Amino acid sequence: MRHLMSPLDFTTEELDRLFDLANDIERTPGKYAHSCDGRILATCFYEPSTRTRLSFESAMTRLGGQVIGFSDAASSSASKGESVSDTIRIISCYADICAMRHPKEGAPMVAAEKSEIPVINAGDGGHQHPTQTLTDLLTIRSLKGRLDHFTIGLCGDLKFGRTVHSLINALVRYEGIRFVFISPEELRVPDYITDMLKEKQIPYEEVIRLENVMPDLDFLYMTRVQKERFFNEEDYIRLKDFYILDTAKMALARKDMLVLHPLPRVNEISVEVDDDPRAAYFRQARYGVYVRMALILTLLNII
Repeated sequence: MRHLMSPLDFTTEELDRLFDLANDIERTPGKYAHSCDGRILATCFYEPSTRTRLSFESAMTRLGGQVIGFSDAASSSASKGESVSDTIRIISCYADICAMRHPKEGAPMVAAEKSEIPVINAGDGGHQHPTQTLTDLLTIRSLKGRLDHFTIGLCGDLKFGRTVHSLINALVRYEGIRFVFISPEELRVPDYITDMLKEKQIPYEEVIRLENVMPDLDFLYMTRVQKERFFNEEDYIRLKDFYILDTAKMALARKDMLVLHPLPRVNEISVEVDDDPRAAYFRQARYGVYVRMALILTLLNII
């Protein structure tokens, strides 16, 4: 039995096979429409989610399986004090695979240690978001044809953004990646990330102004400033609109640059950018379903 706690749980060769499967699902969905007949996915979401939870549910439904679960800790026995360990023991009696979102870092790992079914980390605090990273990697590979030799700018909340941390850790395994970190001083990428990049001799730079680096980027990965990660409202209000990507900034970018965003967005990408062919974030959301379908099949040993 295998779990997914981090994107690094899969080798790059295994990721290639997973992405090949996801692309085949995209091309020939009918071939997989009954692959999970009789199987059940439990979505245990202790924290609000739209895209991640619904994309998991869509993925399992498209594979012919069924879904049970909860979308809020208040609607689970956690509100009565039940531990994650006990919850997963019970879920193991009801389902074949579980996707868990939790505000506490490491909670899905605790569940995996006690589980009798595969557990997928669907986001734990500000720590990891591996299936979003798989989505990001599949999007990049599908739209650019490769996962190496490009410059990616990551913009916004680089301190608390689990999607950013997961993506950086995944991309350092590929050759020729250069990072540009774009954030206010208060939301800079954590030291353990930059220390790791220095140790691996992977080039990066940290800047504050997005306009200064737009012409250098192959990808711009925008993120929202996350209100739920702030300790006080005043800091959030001061930083929430620090970056807004609009058509004027897009005019500075390369013709083939692509804009990614894990979503949801608030104000950081103007709706006027949606019509730009370089805006790839809604395509990215679609790839999230394909990669989660491939992941479910892989962890259940169906493919």
